[in-house]
Amino acid sequence: MLQQDQLEEKLQAFGRLMDTKARQEEKDTEKSLRPRTFDEYIGQDEVKENLKLFITAAKQRKEPLDHALFYGPPGLGKTSIAMLIASEMGVNIKITTGPAIERPGDMAAILNNLSEGDVLFIDEIHRLNRQVEEVLYPAMEDYAVDILIGKGPQAKSIRLDIPRFTLIGATTRAGLLSAPLRDRFGLVNHMEFYGVNDLAKIVTNSAKTLEVQIDQAGAEEIARRSRGTPRLANRLLRRVRDFAQVRYGGVIDEDVAAVALDALKVDPNGLDSVDRKMLTTMMELYGGGPVGLDTLAASIGEDAGTIEDVCEPYLMQKGFLQRTPRGRMVTNYCREYFHYPAASDNAAARKESEQITLY
Repeated sequence: MLQQDQLEEKLQAFGRLMDTKARQEEKDTEKSLRPRTFDEYIGQDEVKENLKLFITAAKQRKEPLDHALFYGPPGLGKTSIAMLIASEMGVNIKITTGPAIERPGDMAAILNNLSEGDVLFIDEIHRLNRQVEEVLYPAMEDYAVDILIGKGPQAKSIRLDIPRFTLIGATTRAGLLSAPLRDRFGLVNHMEFYGVNDLAKIVTNSAKTLEVQIDQAGAEEIARRSRGTPRLANRLLRRVRDFAQVRYGGVIDEDVAAVALDALKVDPNGLDSVDRKMLTTMMELYGGGPVGLDTLAASIGEDAGTIEDVCEPYLMQKGFLQRTPRGRMVTNYCREYFHYPAASDNAAARKESEQITLY
């Protein structure tokens, strides 16, 4: 059984709890928690039903599935659904990431090593460089790659046929994909944040796999604070499990989950210390906005990419934040949530303060 000092050391080692990026130490656990069939896959119902139809049609025609792009915030199951597609099609899957493919030759080698019908999954596909993208264009359309042999005037371009395959791309920033690459995907799917009911089902299923005792109310409490993201729901479940194991006999109910998550500084709306610092800084230093992204990042000591990719999508969906042409602004709901004066009252107070300073 974990001792209290060991538990605190373990929690500190994880860094920011609500960061939705996959962690190296979690990958083995994530594999065991991934669904094995579409029937086990919870949520994303519209995407799932359409994919099942397209897969059935492709199998009937004995063709590879059309190239597919999945975009949305991290942690929503893009990798899991790619693995399910390969499983349903009865083919192998090759998994890589955009930054890992540095040269056109690397991409050509990967494509040449695929077998007929295989799935190539590229995570963070928006980070492919343009030279590598150009190798993909003929591969996606004509199932061929153009290889340049030699240099200078003696250089020759040779086209090599490759097996028919399915490219699945995943990205958190679809707007950064080049138009020629984006247009070559036949299936484009937006991954939505999950509702509490679906997340509670995921938590319950994960608890069974992890052999953790949890009741429905406990699962729903974890789900409510998981920012609509299955990856965070599973991460919070593991952390609450530690609290339950050390202090509460290993059983997670609503009270245990609430006490544990409060101790982890995750509030009932899923906001953590970084979110609260960001929003309160906007209200205290900038009157609620508008404020630019780089200025805000410098003010709170956080990476601008983290704010844009991790914090903002959820805060905007929950009504705490809005983007305007002039910058980020908090909403009146955010002011009420943190008990700050309304925008008009705050402006009046600043004007009065300025007048006092002048005199």
